[in-house]
Amino acid sequence: MRFSGKSIIVTGAGSGIGRASARLFAGEGGSVLCADKSDAVHETAELIAMTGGTAQALQMDAGSEADVEAAVARACAAFGGLDVFFANAGIAGGIDSIFEQSVELWTDVLRVNLIGPFLAIKHGAPRMVERGRGAVICTASVAGLRSGAGGAAYSASKAGVINLVQTAAQQLSGSNVRVNAICPGLIETGMTQRAFDYAREKGVEEKIGRLNPLRRAGVPDEIAQVAAFLASDEASYVNGQAWVVDGGLSSSHPVTRQEFGKTAV
Repeated sequence: MRFSGKSIIVTGAGSGIGRASARLFAGEGGSVLCADKSDAVHETAELIAMTGGTAQALQMDAGSEADVEAAVARACAAFGGLDVFFANAGIAGGIDSIFEQSVELWTDVLRVNLIGPFLAIKHGAPRMVERGRGAVICTASVAGLRSGAGGAAYSASKAGVINLVQTAAQQLSGSNVRVNAICPGLIETGMTQRAFDYAREKGVEEKIGRLNPLRRAGVPDEIAQVAAFLASDEASYVNGQAWVVDGGLSSSHPVTRQEFGKTAV
């Protein structure tokens, strides 16, 4: 029961990594505010309640400062403070080339994927400082490490998250509040579901994840386990880091290059 008595916020908790993490946190004694833009977040809270856990659901926009402030205030009011903030919400943004993407797309991706974690730190960390300890975990991606694992806007946003947690960890020096990122590889979530469904429909499911040494895709629970570790006292000396969980993909990042003016094949 690593999170007994702990107050926790998880964004993107309506499905995938967020739902798996919220259920794991609650299963280990945490009181979880499950936050998501989708109304599926209510189902997550209900699943937790059915297994005897403590959770509340909140529909919110992770890239809205007012919504993040309200989420922090609600967690503090309901659970007596804030100990963990898992800033997990994110959007894909497409895989078109830079020259085909719009400013509007980039603005939306950066707002959710990068400004969202910034807001989680800005409004969540001070409440943790008040308690003398805490942990913020932000979902980045292997796409943020180097090119070849995602679209341009998405990759840039996730690279920003990695630098954000390093900068925040430094600016929180002496507070005992830790800030880390997780860099998932290919995971079956709502964001990637269409690709998985298409592969199954075409009978080529065995090709999914074949570029990493484990030769498979990951599942949300495998990311949730790492999030729980980083949020727990077991990771008390882990700070300002980007933990890669990708089956070994980023050890080489093999890709088919997309040339200017040509379509990748």
